[in-house]
Parts: sequence; structure tokens; C-alpha cells
Amino acid sequence: MKILTLYPCVVLCVLLLAGCGGPQGEEPVTPAPTSVDASPQPDPPPTASENARPTLRVVFLGNSLSAGYGLDPEQAFPALIQQKVDSLGWDIVIVNAGLSGETTAGGLSRIDWLLRQRIDVLILELGGNDGLRGIATEVTKQNLQAIIDKTQARYPEARVVLAGMQVPTNLGPVYTARFRNLYPELALENTIDLIPFILENVGGIRELNLPDGIHPTVEGHQIVAETVWKTLRPVLEALRQGA
Repeated sequence: MKILTLYPCVVLCVLLLAGCGGPQGEEPVTPAPTSVDASPQPDPPPTASENARPTLRVVFLGNSLSAGYGLDPEQAFPALIQQKVDSLGWDIVIVNAGLSGETTAGGLSRIDWLLRQRIDVLILELGGNDGLRGIATEVTKQNLQAIIDKTQARYPEARVVLAGMQVPTNLGPVYTARFRNLYPELALENTIDLIPFILENVGGIRELNLPDGIHPTVEGHQIVAETVWKTLRPVLEALRQGA
């Protein structure tokens, strides 16, 4: 299992989401030739490392849903995605940068640190905690856009997959609708892939959530993994084919 879990030094304790909250070795030195041969020489055959497809890095930047709140991290859906790519023999490493209670502002403050290492695919699973706090949807959208912009500026070939979220109606139908619509709007404006609702067939179903009623069970995470995989698999296939 290659999945990596990143833990920042400080974890903010905030309301949780409703429906979710080494150095490389030196190159070998080739000895200097004892004589000079000026005759043309054929190109050397490619080495195994030159033929090998580079490892793809997929980073999940999210909140308690990605972090697998209440479960062993190996039971959370990012780890299940790692199992799927491993079963296909794909050289892909999943990095779980989920943090319980994370907001879009928190994700924006962390993205520069995450971008220190190459990102081939960014799964952006943030916003639910913004909704619980009643943060203006314009602010949430601006933060998500800034994360997308920073990622694409640092790695122009990186693919961004936006995970859509919804919030309860207790803040009113206008806010609920604006929040739901900001995800497809961002996906359309940036021409990026969208998971319409990451908690499809899980959110609000009591038997698929922990006793708190807001975080998925083991079975719930298995369904979330399938929902994510439907969108993510074609993205990974295209990257592996060099598209």
C-alpha cells in the first residue's frame, strides 16, 4: 500500500462537515576512456528508467471526509482508491492531505506547501465546512479558485478534479442553492472535471453514517470511493496514455 497521509503541525478544531469536517542517489560516474575513438557510435539503448512510465501523484486536499474521520485511515476512500490503482498494476501514489475541520481558507493556506512536490492530479474536496459556518459563497468560490490557480500555475499539466458538496437547508433555500451551484460553475469556468456530489447515495442515509449522522461508515466510504472512481479513472487513463 503506497498511500501517504500528510498531517500538518497544527490541526484546527472546528465544526465538522454535514454530510462529510528522500533524496535520490547520485548518478553513477562513468570512468574516463583510455583512448579516443572518433568514429561514429550508435546511440546507446534506453535504460530501464528511461522506458519506465513515471509515477503519477494524486493528492486529495480535503476535510474530515478525505481524512476518514472516525475510521482507520486505511478504510477511508482515498486508501480505497489506492487499492483500485494497485489492483490494475498502475504506478500511482495517492497522497491523503485530508484534515478534519478544514475550510477552503485553510486549504488555500496549505496548498503552497503541498505544491513543493509534483502533483499530477489534485482532488479538491473542500467547502462543506464553509457551508456549515454560513460563509459567503462568493468567498468559498474565491478560495477554491485560488487553489486551482496556484496548482495550475505551478504544474500547468496537472489535472484538477473538483468534488461537489451540498449543505442542509437550515441556512435557507437561497444560500443552499448558491452553495450547490458554485461547484459546477467553477468546473465550467476552469474546464476541469467535476464529481457532482461526492456523498451521492451516502449523505443522509443513517445506516451509512456514523452515530454522529454526518460522517460515513466503512460501507459509506466504499460507496464514496466508487463515486470518485467514476470520474477519476478516465483522468488517470488519459494521463497514463499521455493525453
